[in-house]
Amino acid sequence: MSFDLLFTFAALLVGSLAVAFLVLYSLAWLAGRKEKQTTLALESQDTDIVFLFDDETLVNATSAAQSILSAAVDVGSDWSRLLSVLITKFPTLQNDISDLAERGKIDIESRDGSSVLNCEWRNGLARISLFDQESDHIPLNLDRHSIAAMEDELETLRATTEHVPFLVWRELEDGTISWANSAYIALADRLSEEDTPSWPPASLFDTQLLSKAEPNENRRLSLKDESGNTHWYDVYRFKLGDSFLYTGSNVDRTVKAEETLREFTQTLTKTFSHLTIGLAVFDRNRQLALFNPALTDLTSLPAEFLITRPTLISFLDRLRDSQMMPEPKDYKSWRQEMAELETAAEDGTYEEVWTLPGGMTYRISGRPHPDGAIAFLFEDISAEMSLTRRFRSEIETGQAVLDSLSEAIAVFSSDGTLVMANAAYTQLWRLDQLEGLAETSISDATRVWHTKCAPTPIWSDFRKFVSRTGERAEWYGQTRLWDGRRLNCRFTPLPSGQTLVGFSPEERSNALRPALKTQTHDTRFIKM
Repeated sequence: MSFDLLFTFAALLVGSLAVAFLVLYSLAWLAGRKEKQTTLALESQDTDIVFLFDDETLVNATSAAQSILSAAVDVGSDWSRLLSVLITKFPTLQNDISDLAERGKIDIESRDGSSVLNCEWRNGLARISLFDQESDHIPLNLDRHSIAAMEDELETLRATTEHVPFLVWRELEDGTISWANSAYIALADRLSEEDTPSWPPASLFDTQLLSKAEPNENRRLSLKDESGNTHWYDVYRFKLGDSFLYTGSNVDRTVKAEETLREFTQTLTKTFSHLTIGLAVFDRNRQLALFNPALTDLTSLPAEFLITRPTLISFLDRLRDSQMMPEPKDYKSWRQEMAELETAAEDGTYEEVWTLPGGMTYRISGRPHPDGAIAFLFEDISAEMSLTRRFRSEIETGQAVLDSLSEAIAVFSSDGTLVMANAAYTQLWRLDQLEGLAETSISDATRVWHTKCAPTPIWSDFRKFVSRTGERAEWYGQTRLWDGRRLNCRFTPLPSGQTLVGFSPEERSNALRPALKTQTHDTRFIKM
């Protein structure tokens, strides 16, 4: 019986201890919950700016704090959004806040000293309060209309930066990104290796390459996408106080066009390298854009000079100094001639033969090209000119020989056009020298002969003889001039279908003798 009482007493004791433990645990849980609820309640004034974070999730915020967060960039977690707003004034916030759980309380002052962040660790939550140290000294003189105008302007600027199709972002002096538009954030998130977007976004470009750039000067920077393809951007940098504003526009099409143009230029260069005609193409700014090896051979200009892309005037100056163009009378007139040369080349009407001091002769042609460019062609025609001079000399010699003959001679082509006549011919038929060598048909010539001679069928027979094809034989004829002189005619076939006609008038003393009773034109078609 005593054992049962002892067991009962022990059971009552254990039960009492369990109930006491449960009561104490409940009281502790209720006290912690009450304290946490008190913490979450944020019993602060409406004008206070207070945020409560559970890790990176916002669990509560005052009205003023929510207004600030509504203007944040929509990227990543609540903490990333807040960081995008505060990082400009508190650049060390991200590093300093990492020690809050250990230190319990941290005060962070803004870099301009105008604000301070009070950060406290309470019951596993981070309480962040923002205080303006100069708020008591700022006059609030703005009326509601001024505030509304500022809000409208802010909304316009925000909408503009969010919808522009190029990248816009700001960086602090240490390279930390303090603001970026939607285009930049979207690209950074797409190229980021992290699954969840965070703030600040990754730096896409090495902006230190622009540190030595002039104001408003851009640099072309490359960027590889997730597939390893390279994309190109023209990036501009602007100094704004203690930070920098950057803009980047995609120029893949421009780079592709430049590569295509470069390949096309290389193809043209390889093609033109085999030409014997010198080629020099000047762009719209009149700088040498393309030349071939024949140009250096013809002008003796060194390739080192041409590679520097000289201007058109410098190029012509160098030609003049090298005596590779005709020497002008004076420099002023030469400059005027070069200006006229450029204008004529733009119109495609410039073509000139340069006779150089060394006996060389060049033909220079100017031709317009697209986009305001012009091209000059340098062609060595020394051999052609020498051959032309020799032909001209031979022709002049032949003409002099014909002019020395007393027989009046004329040569007609296969189509009946007068191609040559001597002085005796023009004198016999009383023609001007230029008229005798002008474009004269066989009909015009026989008409002149007919008016100065007695009627005869010889001229009709001669026209048929000139137009006859196949083998032809020399023949003779005779008629009489109106002054009474007898005119002996001979008609001789020449190579290439040409025909020579010769006239030999007899002296007047012989012409006054009694005429023979033989026919004057029966001797036609006598073969020699």
